[in-house]
Amino acid sequence: MPAKAASTVTERDDLKPMSGTARLVTGVLVLALLAALVTLGTWQMQRLAWKEQLLAEIAERRAEAPVDLLAAIPAGTGEAVQEYLRVRASGTFDHAGERHFFATHQGRTGFYVYTPMRLADGRSLLVNRGFVPYEMKEPGTRAAGEVEGPVTITGYVRDRLPGKPSWLVPDNDPAKNIFYWKDWSAMVAAAGLDPARVLPFFVDADETVKNPGGWPQGGVTQFDLPNSHLQYAVTWYGLALALVAVVASLWWKRRRG
Repeated sequence: MPAKAASTVTERDDLKPMSGTARLVTGVLVLALLAALVTLGTWQMQRLAWKEQLLAEIAERRAEAPVDLLAAIPAGTGEAVQEYLRVRASGTFDHAGERHFFATHQGRTGFYVYTPMRLADGRSLLVNRGFVPYEMKEPGTRAAGEVEGPVTITGYVRDRLPGKPSWLVPDNDPAKNIFYWKDWSAMVAAAGLDPARVLPFFVDADETVKNPGGWPQGGVTQFDLPNSHLQYAVTWYGLALALVAVVASLWWKRRRG
């Protein structure tokens, strides 16, 4: 058979009518895939609306004057304090219980120093006092910053994490006082504190807190939260449109064939 004729036969074989069962199965699979893609795109749009609302709330809280921490806590609990609420806390630091969170700041590797603060009502609060360079991990290298006596700081409430953020994050090493994720329970235990007497969140000292000697350096709170939901939504919706285009193209070819 001539090459041209063979090619024509092959094309016609490719376009031959599908059986009823094959059409049904193909249709169900296509609709299921299309529904999944549209659902994912819609979910990302919902996440976008949530993230934009969250960012707006954070910006609003940052602009507000700090409120007294104990006054902001509902009676008998600290669970309902809003994250990123700007607060003012007074108490005495227990420097012997400070915990070190591995971090980078302004291009330097080092640690965030989390120190228990004893409050007026007898409870404690873990305060992220700020960043110190790697070589200044030990308190003796920054003795001037180990302030004694009553102090008042302003900062932002930060929620405790429900668990390890990712399997990629190393495990914490309480024995060496190095934490790779903010495990509130492990920090409290390593500091020798009674969990029932510690407020169940953190407070990040803001940039207005100036420590003698310059360390720790406050103002390390990250406010630029990732917001790629629109790009993700466009990707999922784009794949849905591409699927519709492919199916429509195949249908048109079969109609012409």
